[in-house]
Amino acid sequence: MKASKLDRQVSFERKAEEITETGATLETWATFLTVRAEVRDLMADQVTLDLGEAEKATRVFVIRWTPETITTEDRVSYNGQSYDIRQIVELGRRGGLQITGATV
Repeated sequence: MKASKLDRQVSFERKAEEITETGATLETWATFLTVRAEVRDLMADQVTLDLGEAEKATRVFVIRWTPETITTEDRVSYNGQSYDIRQIVELGRRGGLQITGATV
């Protein structure tokens, strides 16, 4: 993995619960990791929704291996857009991670 290809900054977010002043529970997303990444456009999937069809952009994020646990329950934030993590593939033995995400 060449450092020159890791030219974008991405953040990983995890669901968190916040208690409001009224005592209600509010579900939010909290950033737990920010790293450099290579970002590739993969494809646009046709997704059928209740109200019709919409396109979901799919991107691949390649990062260096990190001891921080990243799961498909987390999401990636890049360039003001959030992506649900669909797949995580380890590249080599602790060489890096290839993370596939689709727009939220």
